[in-house]
Amino acid sequence: MDPMTQSAQISSSEGLADGQNSALKEPKPSVKDLIHWRDPKKSGLVFGLSMLVLLSLAAFSVISVVSYLLLALLCVTITFRIYKSVVQAVQKSGDGHPFKSLIDKDVSLPPETFRKHVDTSLTYINRALKQMSRLFLVEDIVDSLKLAVVMWLLTYVGAVFNGITILILADILLFALPPIYEKNKTQIDQYVDLARTQINNTMAKLQEKLPGAVKRSKTE
Repeated sequence: MDPMTQSAQISSSEGLADGQNSALKEPKPSVKDLIHWRDPKKSGLVFGLSMLVLLSLAAFSVISVVSYLLLALLCVTITFRIYKSVVQAVQKSGDGHPFKSLIDKDVSLPPETFRKHVDTSLTYINRALKQMSRLFLVEDIVDSLKLAVVMWLLTYVGAVFNGITILILADILLFALPPIYEKNKTQIDQYVDLARTQINNTMAKLQEKLPGAVKRSKTE
């Protein structure tokens, strides 16, 4: 083999290896990409499935929805299993079980991964408990009053909407608002900054007038 041919084969092998490495390193679509509709097909599929599940939960019980979903999955896998068995019998091939690669795949959860998620969840839980303790024990009266106003408003929301309806609206807004914000980011940021300034000024005046209110430090 002459040196030029050998060099060309080495270059093609390196190019193939680089292509495989880049394919392995290609990031999976994140939640941010989905809600910003970077890939319309994937975003549409996720949005459609989430809406289908929520609408099903609105019409049926959780047990019925889960049972129907698992039953549909079983129907698909059993039908495909029978179809492949018939094809193998007719063609007299020895391909084996059609799901063998999935059956042999290790689906167990590694202890390290489980402990990592538990530790992360525990961090958030402790942070939430500390925040609840601070609010309900009135460490800062302004923050506690904010929570009281929010809870009072939620009583009216709960009187109009049930939990499933709120989840459906949240799902629609989750996939509708990010593209709108992305297209009108400058204008929306201006209005948000203006509203935040007004709210902060109002809260500062209220905090000064309330007796015994804890003053926030400027570093917060």
